[in-house]
This record gives sequence, C-alpha cells and structure tokens, in this order.
Amino acid sequence: PVDESELLTVPDGWKEPAFTREDNPKGLLEESSFATLFPKYREAYLKECWPLVQKALGEHYVNATLDLIEGSMTVTTTKKTFDPYAIIRARDLIKLLARSVPFEQAVRILQDDVACDIIKIGSLVRKRDTFIKRRGRLLGPKGSTLKALELLTNCYIMVQGNTVSALGPFSGLKEVRKVVLDTMKNVHPIYNIKTLMIKRELSKDPELRSQSWERFLPKFKRKNLKKRKEPKKKNTKKEYTPFPPPQPESQIDKELASGEYFLKERQKKRKRVEEIKAKQADAIKKRQEERNKAFIPPKEKPVVKTKKGN
Repeated sequence: PVDESELLTVPDGWKEPAFTREDNPKGLLEESSFATLFPKYREAYLKECWPLVQKALGEHYVNATLDLIEGSMTVTTTKKTFDPYAIIRARDLIKLLARSVPFEQAVRILQDDVACDIIKIGSLVRKRDTFIKRRGRLLGPKGSTLKALELLTNCYIMVQGNTVSALGPFSGLKEVRKVVLDTMKNVHPIYNIKTLMIKRELSKDPELRSQSWERFLPKFKRKNLKKRKEPKKKNTKKEYTPFPPPQPESQIDKELASGEYFLKERQKKRKRVEEIKAKQADAIKKRQEERNKAFIPPKEKPVVKTKKGN
C-alpha cells in the first residue's frame, strides 16, 4: 500500500512543465482585455519604462497600450496568444505598476511560480492618525520590519498609500496577508515574525513535517486590554413614564408647610435674627476650638531607663 503522505507532498526540485504552443495550437477563441487607471505621479515612470513592458508582454503575444490623456493602461490578447492565463498575468502586471511597484519586480509576475496580492488596508482603521501609526509599524525603523518579512516569506512587499502590494510564491503571500491584516488590527508584526522564524526552522527537520507544530509556536497574551476602564460618571437612564415630573415647591408652599406663612412680619424678622445668631455662635465656637489646639501639649514618649552593666 502507498503512503498517502507521500502522495500529498511535492518532491524536492519538482517543477511544473511550462505551457507551450503545442498545448494550445489553435490559440484563443475571443479577444480579452483589461484596463486599469494609474495616479498622476506614476506617469513619468510609466512613460520611461513602457517600451520594456511592451517587450516583456510581447513575448507572451499580449498587446499593451498606455493612455496618458485618460491615465490608464490596457492589455489585450492577440491572435497569436496561446496561453489563456497570460492575460491574467498581464492584468496583474499593470495593477502592480499602478501601485508603485518598480518594473524590475513587477515583471516577475509573468513567471509561472510567482503570484501577487494587493491588500487594501485603507478601510480597516477609522482614525487617520491610527492608520498612519499602524502602517508605519508595518514598515518598522528604517524599513527593518518590512525587510525581515520579505526575507521570511520570500516575497517583495511594497507599502503605498492605502494598499500593500506583495509579489512572490503562494505560501509567502498567505503569510504576508495575515501579518498585514493583524498589524492593522493592532497586533504588532514582531509577534508574527517570531512565529514565522520558528516555522522556518521547523520546516528544515524532515521528521517534524507530518507532526503538529502547536507545541513549538509561542502563545502571546494580550496584556493591555484585560479590563476596560469604567467612566467616573455613569449616566444611568431613568425609567420612562408618560407622566410629567412633579412641580417643584414654591417659597410660599414651603412656608405653608412649616407654618411660617401665618406668622406676623415682626415674628418672621425675629426668627431670622435668631437663626443668624445661632449660626454665628457655632462659627465662633469652631474658631475658638481651632485656636485652642495650638495650646494643647503633645503626648510625650515614656522614657526607658537603661540598666547599667555591673
């Protein structure tokens, strides 16, 4: 019996044979085309490198046109085109060129074992300041984080505006997307880089290929978001009632309740004077107590007599 794990693993050094004219001698039935717009600042660079783009696509019998008035690039198949996937690769090439990827890197998309991924990060974070901060975290100091990510995934990564363009093998692109999305969700890329480094070392060991790597991978815990700070003032909603709130008591109502309303003017005046005198007496008493505190002697510590040695 044949071992299933051997059937699933790709042998070392195996490469898929290239797609030739013999595989599709009659060519394509219909003409296909793709167009993409590019920003104004890319115009000068595209104008300069466009003959090289046409030459690279001409090898796959795909036409490329650059419209500087409209600000667009178009790729179309010809009667000589035999590879049906060539137009998809050409579409990816013009997309990468529009996203500030240099031609030297973007032309690699025409190879069989290279793919690309354009990750949109603009809508992942609401606040602009937070977005710039997290995008900067992806680059790292002097681009060191991005360089480490490129070395671990074997991909070329370009962070430009609201997108991240990645170019490389499929396995690497999957890791790049995960790291980029995690970074925008406030997970520092250094944690993912550490995991990728461990995975890289584990993949070298042939015995561990069929085993689970969970026990080797680090488990990071969130420290700062354990408990959300509660506000000092809590606004508690009152229960809804269809009845209006009770009317506040007027001065006359208060006097009627206490019986003052029925007193004569002279009696009212005398009562007010008595209240003022009582308040004054309390204030004088407190003031006198404060003054007397200075004359109260402090408690002395008991003196401990030491016994003289014989």
